Amino acid sequence: MKEDGSPKIYLLPNLMTAGNLVCGFLATLKILQGALAVQTSGVIGTMALDAGEVYFKTAIWCILAACIFDLLDGRLARLGGTDSPFGREFDSLADVVSFGVAPALLVSRVLLREYEQIGWIVASIYLVCGAMRLARFNCIAAANVASASKDFKGIPIPAAAGLIASVTLFMMWLTDNKVEHWVMKWVLPPLLLFLSWMMFSSFTYPSFKNINWRTTRSMPKLLAIVVVILLTVTFYQWMPAVIFLTYLLYGFLRPFLSRKMKASIEEVPEDEDEQPESP
Repeated sequence: MKEDGSPKIYLLPNLMTAGNLVCGFLATLKILQGALAVQTSGVIGTMALDAGEVYFKTAIWCILAACIFDLLDGRLARLGGTDSPFGREFDSLADVVSFGVAPALLVSRVLLREYEQIGWIVASIYLVCGAMRLARFNCIAAANVASASKDFKGIPIPAAAGLIASVTLFMMWLTDNKVEHWVMKWVLPPLLLFLSWMMFSSFTYPSFKNINWRTTRSMPKLLAIVVVILLTVTFYQWMPAVIFLTYLLYGFLRPFLSRKMKASIEEVPEDEDEQPESP
C-alpha cells in the first residue's frame, strides 16, 4: 500500500487476471449471440439450438481459457512475491464474471431456455453461491488464516466452472454437436446445483500452491505429467472433463488417503500439520 493509501498494482499478475476477465466477458457475449442466432433462425423443435452451436462452443473455450489465466495470475504473483490486496479483489471480480455469470448463463439460456423460470432460478443459485464463496475466500485471506494458502474448503469456483464447461464440451462431442439433447438437460442443470452445494461443503481441496517453477519431480511423475498434457491436446473433446472430474472426486477421496500419499500428490511435507479450515 502506498503512502496515499492507493494499492500497489503489479503488471504481470494483473494482466493475467485481465485476460481472465476478458475471456469471461467474451464467453457471456458469445452465449448471448448464440441465443440471438437461435431466435432469428426461425427453426423450431430439437434442431433450434444448432443455429447457435458455433457461438456456444466458442463460449465454452473462453471459460476454459479463463481457467488457465486464473491459474497463471496466482502463480506469477507468488513467484515474483507480488501478492497484493488489489490483486486478490481484482481476481475475485474477474472470477464472478468468468466462473459465475458465464456458466450460469450457459445453462440457463442454452439448456433450460424452454423452462425460463426454472432456468433463471437454477442459474441464480449457482451465481449467488459462487459470489458468496469468493467473498468468504477474501475474508479468510484478509484475516491471514495460515491454512488458507494450503487448502480450499469446498470446491473452488474456477474448478466448478471448468467442470461445467468441459462436461458440456464432452457432451456436444458425444452427441455430434447436438446442443439441445435430452442427456444435457438431465445432466448439466443438476450438476450446476450440485456444484453450488459443493462450493460450501466441508470437503477440502488442495490449492497446489506449493507447486511452482522450481518444484522437482521424479522421472515417472514427470513422464506422467507429459502424457496427461499430450492426451489433453490430442483428445481435447473429453480430456478436460476427465481432469476436472478427477479434481472433484479427489475431494471425496482425500480424507481416506495416507499422509504420505497426499504429500506426494500435493507436494507438501509429510509432517506438516493438516489444517482443513480454509476458503
